Amino acid sequence: MDDESGIGAAPPAARRGKCSAAGLVAVIAGLGLGACAGIAPTPVPVSALPIPAAWSAPASNSGNPAAGASTAAPAGTPTATPLALWWRRFNDPLLVELVDDALRANTSVRTAVAALAQSRALAEIQSAALLPALSASASVQRSRASGEYYNSFDAGFDASWEPDIFGGQRAALAAADATSRASVASLGDVQVSVAAEVALDYMLLRGLQARLDIAIANLASQEETLQIVEWRTQAGLSTALEVEQARTATEQTRAQIPLLQTSAAQAEHSLAVLTWRAPAALHQRLRTTVALPAPADDLVLAFPLDTLRQRPDVRAAEARLSAAAAQVTQADAARFPGFQLSGSLGLSALSAGALTNRASLVNSLLAGVTGSLFDGGAARAQLRAQQAALEQAAAAYDAALLTALKDVEDGLVALRNDRLRLQSLQRAAQSARSAALLASQRYGSGLIDFEVVLETQRTALTAQDSLASAAADLNTDHVRLYKALGGGWEATALDGGALPRGQATGAASL
Repeated sequence: MDDESGIGAAPPAARRGKCSAAGLVAVIAGLGLGACAGIAPTPVPVSALPIPAAWSAPASNSGNPAAGASTAAPAGTPTATPLALWWRRFNDPLLVELVDDALRANTSVRTAVAALAQSRALAEIQSAALLPALSASASVQRSRASGEYYNSFDAGFDASWEPDIFGGQRAALAAADATSRASVASLGDVQVSVAAEVALDYMLLRGLQARLDIAIANLASQEETLQIVEWRTQAGLSTALEVEQARTATEQTRAQIPLLQTSAAQAEHSLAVLTWRAPAALHQRLRTTVALPAPADDLVLAFPLDTLRQRPDVRAAEARLSAAAAQVTQADAARFPGFQLSGSLGLSALSAGALTNRASLVNSLLAGVTGSLFDGGAARAQLRAQQAALEQAAAAYDAALLTALKDVEDGLVALRNDRLRLQSLQRAAQSARSAALLASQRYGSGLIDFEVVLETQRTALTAQDSLASAAADLNTDHVRLYKALGGGWEATALDGGALPRGQATGAASL
């Protein structure tokens, strides 16, 4: 009876409010269920590039005890040599210090660290877009109308949420996460490159210093020969022609010294800049000539597939490929309508004291949908553009794989052949020194012409200089091989995930 007479029943306006609230709840529930049925993520393309089971040009150390043994790991080999901190394997404290300084202070490394921080912050921004936004506000207004003053006090909260019905925001978050992983790998790539560049410049400097010492020693020997020729000419045993020939050879050797000094100074400057120092800051520490550091002789290579896993540039290319796939999904979702939910709860009164009254309470709830009726095909064109970008990223990924494989193969070939070259030059330099000494002795006894002396001295200088260059080249081959193998960089948890897909042995596809 009470219900029929209207006693105790909600007034019509209240009933309409309840119906509206129930409708909004139903809308929210429907949106939540719809969010589970968004657009399927775009699959990441898988490279069809066949990966070889082993390196085709393993570098061996047969017959050369001075060189390191670097071989491709055969079946049954326990594990490849760990490459972390590979620069310590040269047993040169100064090289270790320089590389450590560069990894800490080099400008390229600092730039990559900042880029990583930026990408992580952008990923956090995308993650926050999936959550509701809540804001608070308060205002006081004093106005005058018809000669009277009026006050207005307002305080409240506003909330808004854009349900991710079709997965566009989730795809944007996936793209941001992949970009962040690419930044992690890019930082590793920069670190690998900087460490290798420091080591290469250091090996270059030590090689130049060795060649400079050889040139100075040969210059001293040629000056002694010139003095002997001058004495013999004064005694009537030689001619002025022989004096001029000896002087020509001496000055030609002397002319090489400034060139070597210039190159050595430039290598010092490069090392200083790489370690964030002024160009001449390392001169006192590097001016003393020391022997070339000897690389370790126990390097065992990983399988090609494992090498690709530990290459930061390949990791970065794969992360960019994942980001491009997520951006395709994001562009696809952008073609569908968007939904928004917003609401406010606040207080509004003509005086501060009246804010505590129940009558000052105001609230609102709004659900909306927006969608494009006609955009001239822009949304579909954007989707095609992102699909083309995905194809580009896939091609860049394949290029990174091929570059990685080529770098290692090139390093192995260079290491193997430079070892053979060094062995031959060692024998040639020894024979040339002996020939020059014998020629000098026989010329002093008047048994041979001075032309023979000049030729043997020239040959000895060339052989010794080539030997020093080859020794430095062999060390740089090791450095380049370490870099090609990944340089000891290891993926972090953020960069985790199996990059190559396939077996660890035999031909595989990524």
